[in-house]
Amino acid sequence: MPEVIETIVFRLDELDEVARETARAWFRRIGFDHDWHEFVVDDFARVCAILGIELQTTPLRLFGGGTRAKPCIYFSGFWSQGDGACFEGRYAYAPTALATIRAHAPLDTDLHAVACALQAAQRRNFYQLRADIRHYGRYYFEHSMTIAVERDSPTGQEMTAGADEAVAEALRDLARWLYRRLEAEYEHLASDGEVDAAIVANDYCFTTDGCRFG
Repeated sequence: MPEVIETIVFRLDELDEVARETARAWFRRIGFDHDWHEFVVDDFARVCAILGIELQTTPLRLFGGGTRAKPCIYFSGFWSQGDGACFEGRYAYAPTALATIRAHAPLDTDLHAVACALQAAQRRNFYQLRADIRHYGRYYFEHSMTIAVERDSPTGQEMTAGADEAVAEALRDLARWLYRRLEAEYEHLASDGEVDAAIVANDYCFTTDGCRFG
């Protein structure tokens, strides 16, 4: 026979600190099943375009039918050895990359350093260097990319000594930069203040021990 069971529920600010931590832990488990990294990934795609990197894309099926091109950007994180980020695409010289990247991110010296390293390698090779960037293996970090550098010289000139290593290291530094941005975004969204704001905005209720009700 049906029964009516009454339960007293609480809003986040009505819980004690231990129960509040339980509520926050619940939200952190379920609150990142969306594309929380979308802003960072979109900005990374813009940075790549500025630097002369054409990201590889893969078709992504949409709920309403059809597809859209999804950039091949991968990451894992943020607590295990081997966590990191990587990407796939093709790199070629972009004449305005250094000036444009400084305008895009005027305070980001790590990003400026990547653009400067690519510019220096290109200058020594008459701006003829190209690179193919591919992911391999089961892990996602900067050394899970194979980076094949070549010089597209009409006269068949070889690239200068160390140019391939310089380009590859700059592109790996870019992957490291992406991972730091992703990690910072995650830590921001998972902070107590952001989690509390999300819980309040969604008007979630909890039992006295902080377990989600409903």
